[in-house]
Amino acid sequence: MYFPFFLATKYLKPDRSCSSAVTTIAVLGVVLGVAIVIIVRAVMTGFGDMWREKILAFKPHIIVSDSYGVIKDDASLAASLLEVPGVEAASPSVEMRILAEHKGHVLAPILVGTSVDGISSLHPQIANNLVAGSLELGDDGALIGSDLANTLNVNVGDSIVVYSPANLISENEMFFPEEVVVAGIYKMGQAEFDGNYIITSIGFARDMVGLARGGAYSIHLKVDNPQDVALFSRICKAIEAKLPYTCYYRTWQEIDQALFSAIAVEKNMMVILLMFITIVAIFCVTNTIIVITVRKTSEIGLLKALGFSSRQVMSSFVLYGWIQCFVGTFLGIGLAYLVLHNLQGLVDFIALFGVDVFPKNVYGLDQIPWRIIPSEVVETALFVIISCTAASFIPAWRAAARNPVEALRS
Repeated sequence: MYFPFFLATKYLKPDRSCSSAVTTIAVLGVVLGVAIVIIVRAVMTGFGDMWREKILAFKPHIIVSDSYGVIKDDASLAASLLEVPGVEAASPSVEMRILAEHKGHVLAPILVGTSVDGISSLHPQIANNLVAGSLELGDDGALIGSDLANTLNVNVGDSIVVYSPANLISENEMFFPEEVVVAGIYKMGQAEFDGNYIITSIGFARDMVGLARGGAYSIHLKVDNPQDVALFSRICKAIEAKLPYTCYYRTWQEIDQALFSAIAVEKNMMVILLMFITIVAIFCVTNTIIVITVRKTSEIGLLKALGFSSRQVMSSFVLYGWIQCFVGTFLGIGLAYLVLHNLQGLVDFIALFGVDVFPKNVYGLDQIPWRIIPSEVVETALFVIISCTAASFIPAWRAAARNPVEALRS
């Protein structure tokens, strides 16, 4: 066996001494540091993925608007855009923020007026997540989220009084309050969508803002595979070519850019901060090498007196620290996978003690998402192993530089 490796493994064997306890604690520190970094990165990646999936399932992928506010020939423009290869659905829409009241409970949700075909094609996940009622809106029906229904204390068949925002900007007209009947209640598992939207027919929405002659504020488009950058770019260029000079479009990335930027920044900051945990663990490994070199001072002197080179002695202690870090890193990766695969169960278990570690009203999601990116695991492992190996050189060099006579005398 290669002598430095033999000596390193010899020092790693448990001998019921202080050095063995310190070595075990150092390895556990590396395990926990690596596991925490991987878990946090996986959860933050999952946050981005789930937000993206829910946004793409609920919101339109592209919104076409007019510079003058109202698209007058909305039906023909929607039909024209539907001819673009890759566009799966196109529906005129009237979207505005309103006041909604029921038995003294008042909220300001967003009212989205669209067609029945628009609901099934633009919001297909609503049908899959309908908890009560149906998608049949009629003239005055509405679909609302479960959180909004709970806040307003309404059920299917109840009426909600809605107030038009046009009263604030119209000088010559007055818009009376209207009533919508709850036709269906959905639960998307995302706080913004479950508590901030009322979906009605486009005819009802037009009446709310005085578009009696027709028209729409925007046209909502659903495209095939919106996360394929190259395909999505080609679809956007084809859509732009069909738009009148007064119209423009916005993509889902542009609409929710602030959200995705915030998630990315938060993930990077969390990783940087949590890397200090692994640095502390690396210091622990360095301390174990210092402890073992002090305990083995006479043995180091004997080895050098017998003819072993300083390089061999130094390599032994570098390998001693490297093995600790290597074992701790791979055990940490295993622990991270174990925790992530049982993460929701752990959260539910903690909730039994009255501790809500993942409140929906704060994070906007009803379960903790996660996704491990293999390259991030490799980055974490390499950072810890390389840093730990580098940190092992100083105490190993001090041990190898000892004078054998002084070492034996001690």
